[in-house]
Amino acid sequence: MRAQRIMAIASGGGHWIELRRLMPAFEGLDVFFVSIAPSAAEDVPDHRYYSIRDVSRRDSLGFMVLTAQLLRILLKERPTKIITTGSAPAFVAICLAKVLFRAEAMWIDSIANVRVLSSSGQQAGRVADVWLTQWPELSAPDGPHYWGSVL
Repeated sequence: MRAQRIMAIASGGGHWIELRRLMPAFEGLDVFFVSIAPSAAEDVPDHRYYSIRDVSRRDSLGFMVLTAQLLRILLKERPTKIITTGSAPAFVAICLAKVLFRAEAMWIDSIANVRVLSSSGQQAGRVADVWLTQWPELSAPDGPHYWGSVL
């Protein structure tokens, strides 16, 4: 059995803040972080950190660059689990890690998505092993599920 290695990934802003609020749960685990700002490495000083390109649905070239960056990170780190508070780059990371390493994935849709799930969050339900919303009103029997919020 492979040693457990966790990839914690989120885009910037609120996604990154929410992910960092989960840090006490990572204590004692082999965790590395991925986000879009090189300066975010300062937020996780005792962990390995990788910066990636931020992309949107309409950025085809950006998705190719992002995919190459994520492949490099995934092949180096070989995560067994991925946890994210969302964004398009995180969705791509989950898909790649599941195909390459059969990594288990937890998607926690951002608390900012009050009325509907994010577009990436809606897609995440097809690939994430654990699919969560931070709003009880958005939960459903088949997911996403509500376990609470990180704020």
